[in-house]
Amino acid sequence: MLGRRRFAAGLVALSSLAGTRAAALAAPTGPFALDGRMEQGGWALGRVPPGTVRLSLEAQPIAFAADGCFPIAFDRDAAPVARLEAVLRDGGSVREDLAIAVRHWKISRLDSLPKYPVPSAEFAARRPAELAQIVAARARETGADGWRQAFRWPAIGRISTLFGSQRIYAGEPGAYHSGIDLALPTGAPVRAPADGVVILAAEAPFTLEGHLLMLDHGMGLSSAFLHLSRIDVRLGDRIAQGQPIAAVGATGRATGPHLHWGLMWRGARIDPLLVAGAMPRMR
Repeated sequence: MLGRRRFAAGLVALSSLAGTRAAALAAPTGPFALDGRMEQGGWALGRVPPGTVRLSLEAQPIAFAADGCFPIAFDRDAAPVARLEAVLRDGGSVREDLAIAVRHWKISRLDSLPKYPVPSAEFAARRPAELAQIVAARARETGADGWRQAFRWPAIGRISTLFGSQRIYAGEPGAYHSGIDLALPTGAPVRAPADGVVILAAEAPFTLEGHLLMLDHGMGLSSAFLHLSRIDVRLGDRIAQGQPIAAVGATGRATGPHLHWGLMWRGARIDPLLVAGAMPRMR
C-alpha cells in the first residue's frame, strides 16, 4: 500500500510538470510515469521510482532532477525498443522496455547527381575548428531548467523542410535533415522556444551553419538556430522563453532566407514538431 501511495504521489507531481507542456499528451503510465512521444525523433518526461540512485537508458547513464523528474529522447533512427532502468537504494532495480514507434521519412531520389561536390580548400581548413566549437558547446553544463517547459515555436511561418527528410544521390544516402526549416524573410525575429543559456554565439559565420546560435535548456537538451542574419545575445546570457534572440537570414550554406531549428538531447536528434506541437496559424 505504501508503494502505491508513493507512486500515486509521483504521478501527481509529474502531471503538474506535464501540464506546462504545449500539447495534451496521454496520461503518464508505467513505473517511470512517462509522458510524451515514444517514437523516432520523439521526446518524453518521466519520474524515477522512489529510492532511485541511478538511471540509465540503453545502459547509458542519464541525470534526473532532485524532484525525480527527467527527460529522455529518441533519435531519428532509434531502434524499436529502448530499455530504461533505475537502480534503487536497496540494491533492487526497476526496468521498462519502451516500444519506440518507427516513422516513415520523406525520401527524395536524385539518381543523376553525385552525393557531394568536392569541398573547397577553405572549407577543409575551417571545418574542424567549427565542429570542435559545436561539440564543446554541447558539453557545457549550465543548470538551465527550460527542459521542463512547454516549448514554443521560435518563429511562426511556413514549414519548408521537415525533420528526418533525406536525399539519395545516385544510390548513396545523404545526411538526413536534422531539424526543421521555416520559410521566413531576412530580419524576421527569432525567439527562445524555452528558457536557456547561450552556449555558442558564432562571432563569424560558419561554413555550413552561417551565423549559429545555440541554447542549452538543461539536462542535455539544446537548441541550434542556423543561417541567422544577426545574433542579439552573447555567450553565457541567461535567456527567458519568448525573448528575442536573433534574426532570420541566409548565411552559410543556404539557398534563401529561412530559419533552421534543431533540437538535440545527449546526441539524439529530435523532431521539433513533436516537441513544440503544431505550427500556430499566422495572424
